[in-house]
Amino acid sequence: MILITASLGLAACSTPPKPAPVTSAPGVAAASPAASVAQPAAAAPGTLRPEYLDPSSAIAKRRSVYFGFDDNAIRQQDRDVIELQGRYLASHPGVSVRVEGNTDERGSAEYNLALGQRRADATAKALEVFGARSSQLDATSWGAEKPVAAGHDEAAWAQNRRADVVYPSK
Repeated sequence: MILITASLGLAACSTPPKPAPVTSAPGVAAASPAASVAQPAAAAPGTLRPEYLDPSSAIAKRRSVYFGFDDNAIRQQDRDVIELQGRYLASHPGVSVRVEGNTDERGSAEYNLALGQRRADATAKALEVFGARSSQLDATSWGAEKPVAAGHDEAAWAQNRRADVVYPSK
């Protein structure tokens, strides 16, 4: 009886109820004329991924800076990568990255770790020039532990002498 009284009390309100939205099963068009107009689908919350996780974006594709033999100076041809990444980080202050310095296989483990660290530090400082904050950057060295090319010649070594800007995977 209480339920009936409560629903009768609501029926006496002066504000008319809003019509319920027309819904249909997924893949089936709704019957209302307004629904027949093509509407862009809204993305479900949490499905948008950051640009650095989009494999087709320049931010995801251009993350490596290369170095000469026994060198940690940023080369002019890699300035555009530094600028791209630095400006992206400047415009996304909540994003932090790890700058990983790498070397080729030549040299002792200790020497390569130190050289990789100098490369990571040089890259991080260059990113700061374009607006990245030092709090967004963690510079570390892998030495020769993470080669991208397995060969034992200059072509492979040149690919391994690098610093990579590594974004979080989520």
